[in-house]
Amino acid sequence: MIIPAMDLYKNKVVRLYQGKYNKIINYSYNINDLLLKYSIPGIERIHIVDLEAAKNPNNRQITLIKKILQKIKVPVQIGGGIRNVDDIREILFFPNTRVVIGSLAVENKEKLKSFFKLFSPEKIVLSLDIEINQKGMKLVQINGWKKNTFVLLEDLISDFYDIGLKHILCTDISKDGTLHGPNFNLYKELSNKFKRLHIQASGGVGKLLDIVKLKQNNAKSIIIGRSFLENRFTVQEAISCLQNE
Repeated sequence: MIIPAMDLYKNKVVRLYQGKYNKIINYSYNINDLLLKYSIPGIERIHIVDLEAAKNPNNRQITLIKKILQKIKVPVQIGGGIRNVDDIREILFFPNTRVVIGSLAVENKEKLKSFFKLFSPEKIVLSLDIEINQKGMKLVQINGWKKNTFVLLEDLISDFYDIGLKHILCTDISKDGTLHGPNFNLYKELSNKFKRLHIQASGGVGKLLDIVKLKQNNAKSIIIGRSFLENRFTVQEAISCLQNE
C-alpha cells in the first residue's frame, strides 16, 4: 500500500530533513488541494503528522486536524503529540481513522499498553524513529527526534508484540527527507523477526525503484512525502509500480 504523507507545521505543508526543525522545507501547497491530489483510487490511507505537537504536545493543531477529518473521505492516520485518552478519542471519533503514537512507548509504556487494550491494536500505529549507532544498534529517538534514548528498537517492539501489536511505522532518521533511498535491510530484518507485523516503511524514497525494493524487503506499506511534494513521480505512478511488482 502506498501511503502519501503530509507534515503540518504552523498550518503549512512542510518536510523536515533528517528530523531537524532547523532544516524545514516549506511548500506552497494548499492543504485541501493536496488532500484532493492524494484522494485517488488505489490510495487506502493518508498519513498526517502534526509537527508542532510532535515538538510540543501542548501545541496540537487540533482545530486544523478536525477540519481535515471532517472533509476527507480516504482513511487517515494522525500522529504528533498524542499522549492521552482524550487525544485519541478526538481523532477516533471520525470514521476510518488511526492514531500514530511514538514517544509514549518510551516515556510511559504501561499507559500506552492500556490504550491498546482500550481502543484495540487495529486503531493504533506504533511509530518508532531510530538512529543506528556505530555498533549497529537501533536506538529509539523520541519527542520529535529531539531526545536520544538507549532503548533498542527490537526490545520495544517485543514488549508490544506480546499484547497484539499489529501496525508499526519505522523510520531511520538518517534517511528521512533525503530522497537518497530507504534503509531496506531494516524492514527485511523486522519482517523476519516479527512476522505478524504490518510494517510501514518511512524515509528516503526518492525513485520508483525504491518502492520495488521495499516490497521485495517485505514492507507492507510505503509512506512517501517529499517525492510527491516535489513531483519526483506521481501518486498514480507509485501505485502502478507497487501493483505491477
